[in-house]
Amino acid sequence: MAEVLIKNLGINQDYQKTWAEMRDFTMTRTESDNDQIWILEHPPVYTLGQAGKPEHILNPKSIPIVKTDRGGQVTYHGPGQIVIYLLINLDNYNLNIKSFVCKLEQACINFLKDFGIKAHRIDGAPGIYVDNKKICSIGLRVKKGCTYHGIAFNADMDLSPFKGINPCGYKDLEMTQFTDLYTNNKISIEDLKTSLRNKVLSELKLN
Repeated sequence: MAEVLIKNLGINQDYQKTWAEMRDFTMTRTESDNDQIWILEHPPVYTLGQAGKPEHILNPKSIPIVKTDRGGQVTYHGPGQIVIYLLINLDNYNLNIKSFVCKLEQACINFLKDFGIKAHRIDGAPGIYVDNKKICSIGLRVKKGCTYHGIAFNADMDLSPFKGINPCGYKDLEMTQFTDLYTNNKISIEDLKTSLRNKVLSELKLN
């Protein structure tokens, strides 16, 4: 099995440009292309999933809205949120989309457990929750058996833009973030990116 290529793309990565690059890679990749994982942060943007309903956007103010092709409803991306995009050929690992999502969720649960934070799933609502507040969203697209899009983990960000939407299509869903739950000492967002990435690699058996 070929090595997985990790790309740390940094902050302020334009959503539409990144999405186009993910889609183009997926549509043109061949069996000889390595799977890739992209780690980055976006500037403020609301993204509406393929079946997303515009009525879940309540008060966007000046934040741009992008209609995208991932699954799910509407979410917010912004500085301080760790985004991990997974460009993975599911056949390489004998996974289907359901088992793939389950492994991503478990990786996030394991990651938070390392910091003494108990996280959980909610049936029918993909993502990760702490005390029924959402900390991590998962939205994917599969083309030719290959995934793109991925995980958005709230690390250390301004959560107020989530008030402008029904997050993931759920009215009154509360959002939370790592720095509101773990206050023992300061951990850099770069260290969190590395730790979460490693949990994803471990759970998917990509390392």
